[in-house]
Formats: sequence, C-alpha cells, structure tokens
Amino acid sequence: MVPQEENETNYSAKKYRTPDGAPSDIVIFTITSRERNTVKKALPVRELQVLLIQRKKWPYEGQWALPGGFSKDTESQYDCAKRELEEETGVADVHMEYFNVYSQPGRDPRGWIISHAFFALVQEKWLADRRADDDAADVRLFPVEEALAMDLAFDHREVLADALEKVRERMLTTTIAKEFLPEEFTISELYQVIQTVVPDFEEANFIRKITSTQSRRGIIEEVRTPAGQPKLSNQYSQRAAQLYRFTDYAPRLSIYS
Repeated sequence: MVPQEENETNYSAKKYRTPDGAPSDIVIFTITSRERNTVKKALPVRELQVLLIQRKKWPYEGQWALPGGFSKDTESQYDCAKRELEEETGVADVHMEYFNVYSQPGRDPRGWIISHAFFALVQEKWLADRRADDDAADVRLFPVEEALAMDLAFDHREVLADALEKVRERMLTTTIAKEFLPEEFTISELYQVIQTVVPDFEEANFIRKITSTQSRRGIIEEVRTPAGQPKLSNQYSQRAAQLYRFTDYAPRLSIYS
C-alpha cells in the first residue's frame, strides 16, 4: 500500500515525537572593576566574570548552573532569553546574541531537552542588586576561569566555554567592547577592556591602528566640548588623556586584506 502523502487535511503532529522542552540558556558576562591601592592614579583592576545560579530543585540540586528557562509556545527562543535575562538581572536593553544549540542525547535527565544558548554583556552596575529567583538557592558572579573549573550542572561548562570563545572572537572583530565602557572613555580604558576579555591580546600600535587605519577609521571619534576643544580626562592618569566615544559605524573587514 502506497503511503498517503501528507497535506493540510490529513497532517497530525501526533505522528511525530516532539522534544520534552526547549529552554533558552543565557551566559551573562560582566567586567568587574576594583580600584588599585596606589599613590599614583591608575586604571582599576578589571576581571571578566559570569553570572551563575545555584539550583534549588532536581535535577542537579545544589549545583551551579547558567540561568535560563523553558520557552513558552507563545514566544520565540530569543524572546524567552530576553524574558529570562530580565528576570535574572532586571535589565532588558543589553547586547545579547544567539551562538549555539545543544541537543546531545542525555544532556538533561528530564528528557529530550534541546537548549538554545545566548550570551549577554551586562555592565557591573546593573548586577549590583541581583537576587535569586524562586527556583534558585543563590545567584553569584564568578571569575570566568573559576567557573570553567567548576562542576556545573547539565552541559553548562561546555556552553560557557563556547560562549567565551564566541565573545573573544566578537571582541576582536566588532565594537562590542562598548558594552563594558562608559559612553566617553580613553584609549587606555578601551585597550584594557579588550585585554580583560582576550588576555593574550597585544597590539603595540593600538592607538594608531584604531584611529587612523583606513578600514577602522570612524569606529571611534574624539569627544569635544561645546566650544570645540578636545575633552580630556585625568581620572586614571596623571596627565589628562583625550576622551573618545564609539560611533554607529560598523566596519567591514576582509580576511584577505
């Protein structure tokens, strides 16, 4: 007997096995700042950290995990991630990107769970009043390397490692450094933020390349006073340094030139 071809009149979703859940997991990165105890002015000590929650319920009760939650059938995975991010941090208007899906069989003891992962970049000040949600025993910031050494719930260590790799790549190929900076900043602050995320980044001619190289020209601009004079800051240095800000320009860089 020839199988009947499916169409809008005989199709039934009951014929197919569907996942038991589709959560959105969020890797929330921030950069913490600590003032140096020195006589001379200096940039603060900055460290890349990640937000983790301590699970209060089965499965993995008591273990640390990435925040997230199951999507509703009335929202997209991205909308689910935005909702979970706002519930965990109280902020919504931050940089968030999708980076991978996790579907390895057995990754979640609750069944066939396919997780979509996002990373978000949140300034430290927005996480100051963070609190544990109903399904979490605690919520805390951890240095990224410390978090990677922990026995995280589910496959969240793999998710975190993948997110870190993606953020480091994006830090060197886009202008997402601005998510961790004030609107006006010095070149030294920008360079330090990049190095905080990508520790092995070194560029002796950083100032020249970012301000005058043709392919990058226009990414940042000098800040000037209403009178047209250069706006300077000596917050972190003995000598006043020029302040810059990011523009809306997004450079298109070729791997061949």
